[in-house]
Amino acid sequence: MSTTKSITIPINKSQSFFAGALAVMPLTIAVIPWGILAGSFALEIGLTAVESQAMSAIIFAGSAQLVALGMIKAGIGIGSILITTLLITSRHLLYAIAMRSQISPLPLKWRLGLGFLLTDELFAIANQAHGNDTPAQHHFDRWYALGGGLTFYVGWNIATLLGIVAGQSIDNLGELGLDFAIAATFIAIVVPTVKKPSILVCVLVSLTLAVVCAVFAIQAGLLIAAISGMAAGMAYAKLTNEGGNKIASEHKDDTL
Repeated sequence: MSTTKSITIPINKSQSFFAGALAVMPLTIAVIPWGILAGSFALEIGLTAVESQAMSAIIFAGSAQLVALGMIKAGIGIGSILITTLLITSRHLLYAIAMRSQISPLPLKWRLGLGFLLTDELFAIANQAHGNDTPAQHHFDRWYALGGGLTFYVGWNIATLLGIVAGQSIDNLGELGLDFAIAATFIAIVVPTVKKPSILVCVLVSLTLAVVCAVFAIQAGLLIAAISGMAAGMAYAKLTNEGGNKIASEHKDDTL
């Protein structure tokens, strides 16, 4: 007998919006120390309070902002800064490609808006199948994504403002260990996605190589770890026929 898997869709736009806002709230709270660090660091290198806030409001890319600020402090040229930030944020191109089939049918204003709000955190909550749903059955809700994206955007800018205020009154704010929030945020994003052996292999390989590269001070360590992790995960999935086994199992269940 064939079985049908249902997808739960919120009743109206406001419910979808607030559901997305609620889903991203833990990640928004986790990123507050990171935003405080970005705001205070911007003041430290000589930006005004308005320029520091504008950086978060317009660029809206935490890791890229911190790296760019560090390069500005070191006196590195604008060309190198642009290339470096392009490499750091290139993962968003992968996010966009993964969500293209769901986003492309939307009107231009939605594509532009969600494109600007697309972050690691928004991708984590808006592009994941839930429960027993397969990726093909996953329902993309634009209002859910908008709620999550706007909530995180507002939270990031409030955290930056707190950093600007604190940076003007607290000395050596960068020495309080706030940068740990960067690692904590990405751990919170990655751990819930480890649902298959291939993803676990990807994470473990990336983690190991990132540590090794850091120990030996290899400049391209992050890129090496990321590419190697993805390659290892894909190789494992291909060798074990991970996707094929899942499809065969679902087909067997549907014919019972």
